[in-house]
Amino acid sequence: MSHASSSPVDTSLRAWLRLSLEPGIGPIAVRCLLETIRDSSDFFSCPSAGWPAVLPRALTARLEAPLQAQTAAKIDRLEHWQQAPGRLILTQADQRYPALLRHIADPPVLLYAMGNIDCLNLPGFAIVGARSATRYGIDGARQFSRCLAECGWCIVSGLASGIDGAAHTGALEVPGGRTIAVLGNGLDHVYPPRHRPLGDRILAQDGLLLSEYPPWLPARPFRFPQRNRLIAGLSRGLLVAEASHGSGSLITARLAGEMGRDVFALPGSIHSPLSRGCHQLIREGAILTESMADIDTVLPPPCQPSRAPSPSPRHSPPADEQSAALLSALGCETLHLDTLLQRTGLPAAPLQTALMALELAGFVACLPDGRYQATQPD
Repeated sequence: MSHASSSPVDTSLRAWLRLSLEPGIGPIAVRCLLETIRDSSDFFSCPSAGWPAVLPRALTARLEAPLQAQTAAKIDRLEHWQQAPGRLILTQADQRYPALLRHIADPPVLLYAMGNIDCLNLPGFAIVGARSATRYGIDGARQFSRCLAECGWCIVSGLASGIDGAAHTGALEVPGGRTIAVLGNGLDHVYPPRHRPLGDRILAQDGLLLSEYPPWLPARPFRFPQRNRLIAGLSRGLLVAEASHGSGSLITARLAGEMGRDVFALPGSIHSPLSRGCHQLIREGAILTESMADIDTVLPPPCQPSRAPSPSPRHSPPADEQSAALLSALGCETLHLDTLLQRTGLPAAPLQTALMALELAGFVACLPDGRYQATQPD
């Protein structure tokens, strides 16, 4: 595996850094510049070649002027930041820049990375949803994340509270599971602060933290919608686990659809405001998702799971045969009691006794519609 690491700074990196720091130049302008000037090292050596056709005259004049001391200091600071172990700045000229992101309408000028850069080469699957999620949404995101990670998907999310945190956690519960956290701020900060231990765990388990913002930039509300396009862009499929009608997750889902990604949504209670966004997506064409089979038929798994996802070693379920049969029957699905009776072959009384024991232990949850779902104790 390849962890983000520093490399000798070439002449083009400083050009990329200057472009990324210059007010008035965004991803779309840089894309147009690249179409005009193929070699990024030529951005400042021969600017008159293509800039006037792409950039406003005042901005072109500013870029043709000598580098200002304040901007030079920021560039030096970024070069120094990259020298620390596990850190890397990826430009669009770098072969390690994610191929999927290259083809979105506004690929980031730069990517700042911490951790295992090989995660960018893995097939990505995004899980997003509400910050103020219910237990139903948290359990659903965590369970689907575990199942997807077991099948070889790298789970992509935003390290936010609620569904994002559950998605990252589920992937980390699978031996060898990988996850990418795309931040809406610089990598010197973790937002929310209470997720710093989760960010540390992602790095410790060979995951990746990623941002398009310089490391020192703090979290601000307007940066999160920009961040969301990267979550969609890095993924081949996206699952919305729970979302209100006006949730930002719906914007992420629609961005994913515009990028040609497959969009999935978990249905929920008609009485829950946090299910209305998912139901709206389903009405608009998202794939109603009740089990892994709904995903597998659209996006075949990168690999076959070697075994069913298991709880963390810190929390072992009861070892009796009835409990094992129940958890095996549930898998990643949500099932009614009648279906569990059929799948396990257990009599009703012992089945209900085992269900109650597993519920009390935190390994099974009864959903509002009467179905049962395997969960993971906190």
